[in-house]
Amino acid sequence: MAMTDLLSADDIKKAVGAFSAAESFNHKKFFELVGLKKKSKDEVQKVFHILDKDKSGFIEEDELKFVLKGFIEDGRDLSDKETKTLLAAGDKDGDGKIGVE
Repeated sequence: MAMTDLLSADDIKKAVGAFSAAESFNHKKFFELVGLKKKSKDEVQKVFHILDKDKSGFIEEDELKFVLKGFIEDGRDLSDKETKTLLAAGDKDGDGKIGVE
């Protein structure tokens, strides 16, 4: 399954483009722009599984660094600071990774 099977290619391009500058990534705004806020829980879980590159059932810090590339091939890498901020926002149990729930 491709990301564009779940989200609009135009929305993906606009969302990734909005955060093309280093240190500009805002996960809440990104997920809104890309259209995830309007998706069902099942659809969001499908996006999660696409981003879970190693299919471990979790998105770890090393996968988060490349999260924009999970949406569009030419997306930029997140900085270490952006990656840690995103991890902290999604890691609800403090285990250093984000689970599908």
